[in-house]
Amino acid sequence: MLTPIKTSAWGEKIAGPSAIVDLMEDLGAALNNNPDLLFLGGGNPAQIPAVQALFAQHWQAIGAQSAAVNKVCGVYQSPQGDEQLIAELQTLFRAQGLAVGAEHLAIISGSQNALFLLFNLFAGRAASGEMRKILLPMVPEYLGYADQSLAADSFISCLPRVHKTGPHSFSYQLDIAALDAITDELGAVCISSPTNPSGNVVSLDELQVLNTWAKTRQVPLIIDRAYGSPFPALEYPPQPLFYDENIIQVWSLSKLGLPGLRTAVVLAQPDVIALLVKANTILNLANNNPGPALMLRLIRSGDLTEITQNLLPDFYRQQRDTLLHLLAEALAGLNYFICEPKGAFFIWLWLPDLPISSAELYQHLKQQGVLVMAGEGFFFEWQDSWPHARQCLRLTYCQNKEVLAQAVAILAAQVRALQTGNS
Repeated sequence: MLTPIKTSAWGEKIAGPSAIVDLMEDLGAALNNNPDLLFLGGGNPAQIPAVQALFAQHWQAIGAQSAAVNKVCGVYQSPQGDEQLIAELQTLFRAQGLAVGAEHLAIISGSQNALFLLFNLFAGRAASGEMRKILLPMVPEYLGYADQSLAADSFISCLPRVHKTGPHSFSYQLDIAALDAITDELGAVCISSPTNPSGNVVSLDELQVLNTWAKTRQVPLIIDRAYGSPFPALEYPPQPLFYDENIIQVWSLSKLGLPGLRTAVVLAQPDVIALLVKANTILNLANNNPGPALMLRLIRSGDLTEITQNLLPDFYRQQRDTLLHLLAEALAGLNYFICEPKGAFFIWLWLPDLPISSAELYQHLKQQGVLVMAGEGFFFEWQDSWPHARQCLRLTYCQNKEVLAQAVAILAAQVRALQTGNS
């Protein structure tokens, strides 16, 4: 008889039910085991031939030099990250108008990892005894945050203001009154922009207001820019950057088209960078080398500029417009709204008359060979109390037009049948 496995409280938490684990299992099954599945779920970036060709050229150049191969495979990276890449990033950010030095930057193995470290540096049980939480100021928000804290119940969130902008369009807006009602002890505020899942872009004015509010609570503002400028720059139009000593910003190479390299860039005041580097060294010893090696070549060659200013935005804008057109045709006559898609590569579909939950609709569509993302997990503590949270779907437009068309036809037929009672 096997000895029962006895886990710690953290072991039970980290290995328990998780929306992000379910998402990654669906993503892995769709991309690796079931190529016939119509995949409109997950956050895997599109395969863009012109971009992949540039990546291949640089990998071949690295592979042709034994010294370069040894640097990628045979040595530990410095705790703060590759010094040459940090120098190039400093120049890049200064060109964006940010007066930062090398001491403001760190390279971490993936933004998920970076945010895990940041959340647990600032939130959880403090030495003085109080429980500090992470505030998500505007749901829906990235569901991958939910299990990133070592402590239970570490997140609180605020509902947005829902503003209808057209017959079938709307936007989410920051509700300052909801923020002012927060009484919990906070460790940090975190927001993504462009926002996963809604494609919403938080305006510069909203970010400045949010930063001022965070300062009054004496906590940092973490901005997750996994889809933002200056890379991968999936904002339409690009948003200006700004730096403040209270702000921590995180970028990722994943949405540039390199999710397998697990590389993130963190920009923050030097004291925060020092804390982050120490924590990362203890947990991970050293960061990976392939991501920084490729990124260094992309910057120095000028190819990063071509990718982020032309290839990626042009491709994703066209994909977005294709999916919007398909949805408009297929959902004609139904009551639906789409969050104005100003960034990332998702369409956020709101179905106010849906007679079942989006989680149930997800299961119906999965049985018909279409994979989408149900909205509930993106609303954190509000998914049971706010009907809107059970009426939304996230659709990615990273697939080709044929896949998008087939999936939308099945989705629309299912929604129409449910709303007319013919399912």
